[in-house]
Amino acid sequence: MSVSITLEALTILDAIERRGSFAAAAAEFDRATSSLSYQMQKLEQDLDIMIFDRSGHKATLTEAGKLILERGRVILQATESMINEARLLANGWELDLTIAYDSIIPVANFFDLVDKLGNVSKTRVKLEEEVLAGCWEALSEGRCDLLVCPQPDVLPQGVKAQRLGEMSMTWVAATDHYVHKRNGEFDSEARSKYRVIAIADTAREQPALSVNILEKQPRLTVSNLDAKVEALVSGLGVGTLPTQVADRLIAEGKLKVIKDTEVSSIDVVLAWKRNHIGEAKSWCIRHLTKTWDLK
Repeated sequence: MSVSITLEALTILDAIERRGSFAAAAAEFDRATSSLSYQMQKLEQDLDIMIFDRSGHKATLTEAGKLILERGRVILQATESMINEARLLANGWELDLTIAYDSIIPVANFFDLVDKLGNVSKTRVKLEEEVLAGCWEALSEGRCDLLVCPQPDVLPQGVKAQRLGEMSMTWVAATDHYVHKRNGEFDSEARSKYRVIAIADTAREQPALSVNILEKQPRLTVSNLDAKVEALVSGLGVGTLPTQVADRLIAEGKLKVIKDTEVSSIDVVLAWKRNHIGEAKSWCIRHLTKTWDLK
């Protein structure tokens, strides 16, 4: 014959251990101490296990009782999570939301969103770094719910985008890099003589894209913006950086603007698929479009 333990029994057992006595646990539930004592005795009879050692002045958990309590708390926690997640879904809030962003956009731009969303929902947020074509692939294949990245020439079908703002890119190299000793225009021919530092496209299936890279130009490809910064500061090549990142490193004397280059501007957009708009996604869209200020 199978024997079950009710969630109520596990909750009472948890309270007795936390509060230190049957009387204190009974006060928490606003019940008589004898009611809790009876329920624990009945549980012991049903399981044919001694949960409490009553030989001393104060009832204490046996080793078997400790095991039931330990495993029971896992069940109670899982039950609470299940109920919370069911309530989220019932109210239209997603359990999980993934926001992908291009590597050139500092992740700190999303911290305020995560903090504010936590005040209105228990939705779990994942921030996923992507690069170039990998950004749009992540959105099209459902690896992300929202995407923040440079605006493409043509939006993919079924995607809606909202312009968030503008960011600029600056050509830089280490302060002692030999590019700063050159004369003449920094055109394609001149650029082809210097190793360019690039960030690898994260696309898995779609053809990879490249920006500001010449076909026959020497290059070093790294995995993210931080690695690109380190390579540039180390004097391994030339490249563009978000101006707000470049300005800080220039002020610190680690990088220098390459002369005869122009700062280029990029429109940054927030993109999402038109279908499956839940409460968390809608909230994030409103928040980002109202508060976006590139850091």
